[in-house]
Amino acid sequence: MAVLKLYPSLPLTQVTIKASSSSSQRCSSKPIINHVWVSEFRAKSLNFLLSGALTLSFSLTGAGFAEAKVGVNKPELLPKEFSPVIDVAGFLSDGQERRISQEIVDIEKDTGFKLRVLAQNYPDTPGLAIKDFWQVDDRTIVFVADPTFGNILNFNVGATVDLDIPRSFWSRLAGKYGNIFYWKEQGEDASIEAAVMAISNCLREPVGPNNCSEVK
Repeated sequence: MAVLKLYPSLPLTQVTIKASSSSSQRCSSKPIINHVWVSEFRAKSLNFLLSGALTLSFSLTGAGFAEAKVGVNKPELLPKEFSPVIDVAGFLSDGQERRISQEIVDIEKDTGFKLRVLAQNYPDTPGLAIKDFWQVDDRTIVFVADPTFGNILNFNVGATVDLDIPRSFWSRLAGKYGNIFYWKEQGEDASIEAAVMAISNCLREPVGPNNCSEVK
């Protein structure tokens, strides 16, 4: 089973994850089910996400709201043919979806990493069904665009990706292009496209102490 790490949209929050990984230490092969956050509410919300649907960032309004949600598994919302982009929310135009899909193909060809994009409004989401549909593994980045709780950018990152990409990159990316002021003004589609290009630029940088230090 692939090991995924969830990086929700909290650019100003310091996160500590029990299962450590770095360029010199491989991740445990066991699924990560417990993260340590700065509050009990955030930890509970994250556990809900990991056991639920890999779908959305947690609520900033209170634990009860997030915990009241249930895991979603709606394979009927998946496209009939494979696509690296699934837009059940209708945020993207056909042209935007084609451009993003082509960029994803180029990323995988050039870097070996797999980027997958799901645009949704919870609970209208295929949820857990995306794992088998996309064959999510340790080299997969699942990018979920969902504005339900404010910040639209959420990421589930495979263990191998986590070895090469600094964890701070994901929070900085969410802070720049996912905040509610940005996507309300520019549009959900602009946030998604900007995030995809930033991820593409990051993955193409040589691995080192300063890679992905800037969100481009």
